[in-house]
Amino acid sequence: MRSHPGWLADEYEKQARFVFEEAEEILRWLDARPGERILDLGCGSGVIAQRLMRQGCNVLGLDVDADMLRAAKARGVTVVRGSGEQLPFEREFDAVFSNAALHWMTNTPQSVAEGVFRALKPGGRFVAEFGGHGNVAAIITGLRAVARRRGADESLAAIWYFPSPEDYGALLERTGFGVERIELAPRPTLLPGSLGDWLNVFCPVFLAQFGEEAPAVIAEVEDLLRPVLCDSAGRWTVDYMRLRVLARKPRR
Repeated sequence: MRSHPGWLADEYEKQARFVFEEAEEILRWLDARPGERILDLGCGSGVIAQRLMRQGCNVLGLDVDADMLRAAKARGVTVVRGSGEQLPFEREFDAVFSNAALHWMTNTPQSVAEGVFRALKPGGRFVAEFGGHGNVAAIITGLRAVARRRGADESLAAIWYFPSPEDYGALLERTGFGVERIELAPRPTLLPGSLGDWLNVFCPVFLAQFGEEAPAVIAEVEDLLRPVLCDSAGRWTVDYMRLRVLARKPRR
C-alpha cells in the first residue's frame, strides 16, 4: 500500500481543521446517544471522539498513526493502535463511526467492511464519510500533468480509494449490511492556507519522488490549478466530493 508515510498531528490540525469543522452533516447521520459504545475508526487527533464523549458516549478511538494517537490521548480519548483492515473486535459496539479515514485504507476495502460488521452488535450501525468518486479530481489531474511533464510516476497522484455510491453500497451489501442511506455530495472546501500547504499534508508520497525539486513541483501545480481553484483574493478551494453512508447490521 502506497499510503501516507506518517502524520504530524499539530500540523494536520493547523492545515486541515476543516476535516473536523465540516463533519456536522455526518454527525447528524450518526445521531449518537448517551451511553452508546462507539468505535471511532481512524480517529486521528481525537477531536470528534472527544466531542462524542462530551455527549455521554463511551468511545474507543482507533488509528494506525502514533502521533495522532498521542494527540487523541492528550484529549482524554481511550485509544488503541491498529489497522482498519484488521479490526479485532466482536459484537462490541452500538456504532462504528469514521470521518475522512476510509479513503486511506486502500489495500482491502472489503476487509474493512467485514471488520466493521464483526465489531458491531446486532442492529448496530456503520456511519461514515470519506472521499467518493470524483474527489479532488482537479488536483489529481494537475498532479498527473506535472508528473508526466517531468517523467515521474503519475500513479502516485491518486493513492486513495474513492468509490461511487453504487460500488460501495454493493460492497456493504455483500458483507451483510442493510444500506439505509448513501449519497455522494459535493463539498467545496475553503483552505486555511495555500494549495501547497494542502499538498504537503496530503500528498507527501507524490512529492517525495521529486526530492529537492518538490517546492518547484508545488509551484507548477499551483500555477496550473490557480484558474480553477483560486479566487481573485488568493483563497484556495479544494474540490471535495464526499461519500456518506449509513448502514446497519441485521438484528439476527
